[in-house]
Amino acid sequence: MLIYLPIAEVSVNAALLLGLGGMVGVLSGMFGVGGGFLITPLLFIVGIPPAVAVATSANQIVASSVSGLMAHIRRRNVDFRMGGVLLVGGLAGSALGVGVFNYLKEMGQVDLLVNLCYVVFLGIVGFMMLVESLRAIQRSRMQGGGAVPQRRKHTWVHALPIKIKFRVSGLYISVIPPVLVGVAVGMLAAVMGVGGGFIMVPAMIYLLGMPTKVVIGTSLFQIIFVAGFTTVLHAATNQTVDVVLALLLLLGGVVGAQFGTRIGTRLKAEQLRILLAALVLFVCGKLALDLLLTPSELYSLGTAGGE
Repeated sequence: MLIYLPIAEVSVNAALLLGLGGMVGVLSGMFGVGGGFLITPLLFIVGIPPAVAVATSANQIVASSVSGLMAHIRRRNVDFRMGGVLLVGGLAGSALGVGVFNYLKEMGQVDLLVNLCYVVFLGIVGFMMLVESLRAIQRSRMQGGGAVPQRRKHTWVHALPIKIKFRVSGLYISVIPPVLVGVAVGMLAAVMGVGGGFIMVPAMIYLLGMPTKVVIGTSLFQIIFVAGFTTVLHAATNQTVDVVLALLLLLGGVVGAQFGTRIGTRLKAEQLRILLAALVLFVCGKLALDLLLTPSELYSLGTAGGE
């Protein structure tokens, strides 16, 4: 069934949009990511204008993240203190990112910027996660699968000032690294229409040293507020949030997140990370290929214009 999207000014199959929302919801529950890194380029593919896709994706991320967070709260896998510190940086980064987005929109460079950001960030993060996950699996096999993982050694993160004890995560570290991570994630949410989980999750694990089971729920907690704040800013400054599109994505996302949470609890941490890394690299490859190949539509328009 085709449905008209008033802000995007296109007609799209409603079942397709529900399916996209559901798929992103599953990812949110499994990996603690908002799923915007996947749904935004998919919306490009189905014909949604980039500016509308970015702004509306941030709205959908809120619902799928709330649904997944509720399940993790019931399991007591959320560090609210760490989430609050990340949120401070996230809100500041989001406001800065919306300003950059508006400037690039006026210049007509939003589409190119979004695609380039996806290729660069997804490529780097996906590769690092894949390598680390493979090494973790190899170490687990060498230790017979029953050995307790070694605690991380003290790094430069532990030498920074303004330390706070995060009891749920079992950490006593400076608030500076979490705030900086939050700023980066907030900017990504505004410019790329993502929750930023694909940056935040590995940063929380490898940089801050948080346990994987706590990382997912805490990531979702921060993503909810940053994505919601980003949506409000885009709606107020750009008027690019399509409510009809958002509702369809929301419905699918809420249902999918519940299934994703159940699937995630049945997989080991290393397996979750390697699956996420593979998915990130796949999306990165698809976007890079689209940037390198000359679209047939562009050639046709050029030919028609020359006649």
